[in-house]
Amino acid sequence: MKLAVIGDPVEHSRSPELFAKMLAAEGLTGSYGRIRVAAGMAARAIDDLRGQGYLGLNVTTPLKEEAFAHAAWRDATALASRSANTLVLTETIEGHNTDGIGALGALSEAGLTDFAGARILVLGAGPTARAVIAALSAADAGVSIWNRTPEHAQSIADLLDAQVFAPSDRYEAVFAALPPAVTLDDAALIHAVRAAPILIDANYGDRATLAAELGRPALDGTTMLEHSARASFALWRTALGL
Repeated sequence: MKLAVIGDPVEHSRSPELFAKMLAAEGLTGSYGRIRVAAGMAARAIDDLRGQGYLGLNVTTPLKEEAFAHAAWRDATALASRSANTLVLTETIEGHNTDGIGALGALSEAGLTDFAGARILVLGAGPTARAVIAALSAADAGVSIWNRTPEHAQSIADLLDAQVFAPSDRYEAVFAALPPAVTLDDAALIHAVRAAPILIDANYGDRATLAAELGRPALDGTTMLEHSARASFALWRTALGL
């Protein structure tokens, strides 16, 4: 099984270690590498790697939308979010998005086990945020969106059956899909995030800076990554008939 993660940057990715453990646990041989691919170069890189015998790719920033566009088939979450974070490279290129699965798994482990009717605030409107919103909406959660550009938040809310953040809202959980080292200066938003019982930052390691920024505990994206990785691995095993 020849696998890799593509994006820019990728040096921080913990995926190689995760997938090495999964391959070993299943008694499978394979490799998983980090391959830096700059924005605008995803289609060429995907085709090249497919030609080199790669079975699957994980896709990270800034290539998720490019990967979606290059796929010949897309799953429901990829279609809803217009982004793909997992590619299966067989006779065709399948675009999947397991970010939503990862987010639901992380929120469940954090204590939110019943999503129906749960009020959840998602920070951001990029590819990862959109996949998380799509998955939460499919699970019947009440999702609100915050983005620095209100018009962008409204367009995503309209597309994915969600609401736009309002200062009076209260939430059981906040899921942040924001760039590392982001600075928040919206007082109403900061109050709402600090008041939520659960806060998850999709970043991990040194890139998870939101807890320090807000002065409150937060879970980083490690658990999300693990759940998302297991879902990707299952797709690749299925492609091989394993």
